[in-house]
Amino acid sequence: MRLPRTDRGRLALVLALVAAVAVFTATVPLLRDWFDLRVYYGTVDSWLHHDGRIYDYRVPGTTYGFTYPPFAAVVMLPMALLDLHVAIAVALLLNLVALAFVLRVLAGPAWRRHGWYGVAPALCGLALFEPLRDTFSFGQVNILLLALVLLDCWLLTTGRERWAGGGIGLAAAIKLTPAAFIGLLLVARRWRAAAVATAVAAAATALAVWVAPGASRFYWTHAMWDTTRVGRLDYVSNQSLQGVLARLDVTGREVWAVVVLAVLGVWVARTRRAVVAGDWTAAFALTGLTACLVSPITWVHHLVWLLPSFAVLVRAGRRRVAAALYAVLCTSVVWLWFDDASGVDGFLGSNTYAWITLGLLFWLPVGQSPSERSTLPRVTSDTAPAPIPAAPAIAQASAQPGASPSGVTAATGTAAGPGLGLARKPSSDPTGSTRPAAPNPQSSSSPASS
Repeated sequence: MRLPRTDRGRLALVLALVAAVAVFTATVPLLRDWFDLRVYYGTVDSWLHHDGRIYDYRVPGTTYGFTYPPFAAVVMLPMALLDLHVAIAVALLLNLVALAFVLRVLAGPAWRRHGWYGVAPALCGLALFEPLRDTFSFGQVNILLLALVLLDCWLLTTGRERWAGGGIGLAAAIKLTPAAFIGLLLVARRWRAAAVATAVAAAATALAVWVAPGASRFYWTHAMWDTTRVGRLDYVSNQSLQGVLARLDVTGREVWAVVVLAVLGVWVARTRRAVVAGDWTAAFALTGLTACLVSPITWVHHLVWLLPSFAVLVRAGRRRVAAALYAVLCTSVVWLWFDDASGVDGFLGSNTYAWITLGLLFWLPVGQSPSERSTLPRVTSDTAPAPIPAAPAIAQASAQPGASPSGVTAATGTAAGPGLGLARKPSSDPTGSTRPAAPNPQSSSSPASS
């Protein structure tokens, strides 16, 4: 197929892509009806206006309630002053702003070279990415947390280390998953940034203790350790290592602990190599992958933490690999094994996203050539090295429908993004399944997955 060469033809092609994505989004994936946002809204409304307790609230007709640390409820308190529909609109706007920042950090200034004709297909590809579209549809906070964490990545990459750590600290106080990035700062021997992140997280948690002492006591002594409040470990949406083991009916914590330790060992070795090379994007990408794997529960929409990995793949020239993996993550393929994940096909298929995450942890390119590294000094030296040449210009993004999807842009390239959606009928199940609801389906607000 020959691509259009005139602006009118290009505009027509982009509008066709937008229409195709709109039809796909409206008919194929399940829309989650802002379920998680309604959990947040109902919790703070009950707490502020009806003298309710944070962890006692349940969405009417369900067993789902608030499962984040108390500081998250404190941050969300202004929501109780808004109408629900206004709160939804504000959440959408915040997510869009956060996504724009995430893309800006991952792409760097090189995105301007593509122009509107290159950027528009990339945005269409992003709209198909299942973890991202579920984050928007649930009204989740994943992309906001990713933006906070990548703020520190940007500070470290640009040599502004004295200000780094605050974003990670705030994100860790809202949800537990970003605390893994404090571990990254320790592995990287960025002691000041690690101290800032820890202090910010501790201060935010202390504020929540002062505002809601009873809720804080309940969360840190009981709720955080009770994964049954979140959902079944073997539920197909749980794409963590513990989810894989649970679907194999391996329930012993010892086995899970051994697997987690092995994964953490790989993460330390590969992250250290990335940091020594000054490759902070890869270091943050590896940490996001590891957090998804070792968390007891990682619902599909939590996999927005994989976005930095696609930026790294593109930057390293692995565009076809990035396109193939990204396309799989657009398909909702794991839901084919919603009813029965037994057998070899169930073991392989129901854990597809977990295999992708694990594969990226082992084989994500790190420590690129000097022209592809960041300008941050190596960790082993206190003396700034000579300036590093700028990264080469990236190739123009393809706007051909069905060609390699362009979903995530990085400093040296653009990765692709469209995927094939598996048709499913609408459902009110907040987990997104189209089959009869599981006895205790996923609550997308999970401390265990935080």
